[in-house]
Amino acid sequence: MASQLKRLGLNKSFGGFVTKWEHFSAVLGLTAKFSIFMPAGASNDARVHCLYFLSGLTCNEDNFIQKAGATREANAQHLAIVCPDTSPRGAGVPTEDDNWDFGTGAGFYVDATTDGWKKNYKMYSYVTKELPALIEENFPVTNRKSVFGHSMGGHGALSLYLKNPGLYQSASAFSPICNPTNCPWGKKALSGYLGNDEADWKEWDSSQLVSGFTGQRNEILIDQGAEDGFLKDGQLLPEAFAEACQASKHPLTLRMQEGYDHSYFFISSFVDDHIKHHSSFLNAQ
Repeated sequence: MASQLKRLGLNKSFGGFVTKWEHFSAVLGLTAKFSIFMPAGASNDARVHCLYFLSGLTCNEDNFIQKAGATREANAQHLAIVCPDTSPRGAGVPTEDDNWDFGTGAGFYVDATTDGWKKNYKMYSYVTKELPALIEENFPVTNRKSVFGHSMGGHGALSLYLKNPGLYQSASAFSPICNPTNCPWGKKALSGYLGNDEADWKEWDSSQLVSGFTGQRNEILIDQGAEDGFLKDGQLLPEAFAEACQASKHPLTLRMQEGYDHSYFFISSFVDDHIKHHSSFLNAQ
């Protein structure tokens, strides 16, 4: 194990192990944390494929791995799950703790370009480059990976998949922010991190990106709770992404789940389906 990694926790779960780690991130310029589940039997002689889960606003590396109940099916499908934090911590930007939906806990999986934010807020590069390299060097995983996420992390999963043809085998999301250029959360984050030129925002909007996707068009799975308050407030806009996928002929399964909200009760109800979805691509021969 590389000396740069410091283990913070160890718990056995359904035969595998959840560990939590801390390391210095050269990309972020700060200490970062992640949690990882390794299924039973994984070893250097029996490497497993990897799922990356991106969490939502106010969350960190603990929420999904502790609340979603994903480790049973991940162990059954023989997949690792990596859960990075949602943003840099302790960057020292004067306003980073002023709002729950911008700054700390709200990195939005972009590389910031604006003054104050561009030094440390580079979650896109961290998640797509530095973290996978670290995981593949220090854990018994292959370089085959897929990505999924929730809310802000659903935006991250879809946009990272569409911006990087071939990097991920598949993508899925729970209640994702599908059209950030047209919702309050997205406009606040994208203007704050990228500036006021809306042309720059489109490079991070999945509903804009899907039309230019050049990779293998594997089916995307989205689950959305029909009783989600943020859906009703116009923050998520799944219909915009569905229309964009239809126009560009990208396969999409969008399931509106009656009675469900935005919480981890919702995620845990359907997480097994998502893990099986990714397994069908990752473990395909």
